[in-house]
Amino acid sequence: MEQVDVIVLGAGAAGMFAAIEAGRRGRRVLVIDHAKAAGEKIRISGGGRCNFTNLGIAPDRFISKNPRFALSALKRFTQWDFIARMDGAGIAWHEKTLGQLFCDGSAKQVVDMLLGDMGRAGVALWLGCGVTAVRRSGAGFEVDTARGMVRAASVVVATGGKSIPKMGASGFGYQIAESFGLPLLETRPGLVPLTFAAQELEWMVPLAGVAVQGRVSAGKVGFAEALLFTHRGLSGPAVLQASSYWREGDEVRLDLAPGRDVVAELAQAKRDSGKVALRTALGRIVPEKLARHIEASLGITAPLAELGRGELERVAVLIKDWRLRPVGSEGYRTAEVTLGGVDTDALDGRTMMARSVPGLFFVGEVVDVTGWLGGYNFQWAWSSGWAAGQVA
Repeated sequence: MEQVDVIVLGAGAAGMFAAIEAGRRGRRVLVIDHAKAAGEKIRISGGGRCNFTNLGIAPDRFISKNPRFALSALKRFTQWDFIARMDGAGIAWHEKTLGQLFCDGSAKQVVDMLLGDMGRAGVALWLGCGVTAVRRSGAGFEVDTARGMVRAASVVVATGGKSIPKMGASGFGYQIAESFGLPLLETRPGLVPLTFAAQELEWMVPLAGVAVQGRVSAGKVGFAEALLFTHRGLSGPAVLQASSYWREGDEVRLDLAPGRDVVAELAQAKRDSGKVALRTALGRIVPEKLARHIEASLGITAPLAELGRGELERVAVLIKDWRLRPVGSEGYRTAEVTLGGVDTDALDGRTMMARSVPGLFFVGEVVDVTGWLGGYNFQWAWSSGWAAGQVA
């Protein structure tokens, strides 16, 4: 029977980081994952370049029943701390938009950095090894694995959420939490495209591939980024962001021309070239296909010169406050993250340890902390993993 100090379940971002930190403290650490390779979500993230953090890390960029829970870990291991690790490893990076940081080269560089750090810290790694049970044994734990039972003083659960099941994602971490009596919050897909009913798809499908720099709002929260019409509904960064705040039955609001006075622009076009069709004038504000759809949906056939102020305002409302009601999302199949999870009330925000189960830690996506699109979820993985690794 294997005996170690710390077992980390999951060789993703949070798990590897927790293992590195615990190993550097001289702890005997074993990381176990059923996948054939470590850090697969890191490898595919950011189009293969890994959006590894964001310069704008702040508590209001994270969704949780207790939004302030993440603050301790995020303050103690910051984006600057992770950037220093990247620089120390000689991994070149750059900033894109909205503070998002990406590798100049392959995301595999980040995986290799973490594996190298694990190796230098003496961390053992079992890949392709399933885990079937975790239970208390005296002051420690017993973990049943495909390679036999392993004992440890501490267990760090870094199994992730349910998103992208084709990569092996499952709800196993939630099952572990429940087996120890820890409360869970409802899980649902986050950062996911939204889908629509057949009547909306009749006009959406012809627009598939049309992208707009707009603003998408759900409830009181809105995001000004690109949105994309698809064969199933709406996608693009603005939609993915809003999806984390959207609930079934609610509507989303689209502003297809943020910061622009559409009535004033159409009125000027009417003065300058009143003989043109509305779609021609709209084509200077939104893509041509979308302009044609707006014209047709409003039933306007007259040239711009014959449209009164009221009609121009009706057009502007559709462009600036277009309200649509999704019927659902594309689900965990394409969701980048899982909302909900282990209730933060059950965890110590400084150590990530379960308050009622000394030695049992939960880090990363399995916890009810979900970041915005753009590197926030990776930073939560680094920060929460770091916090657990200091004491596990």
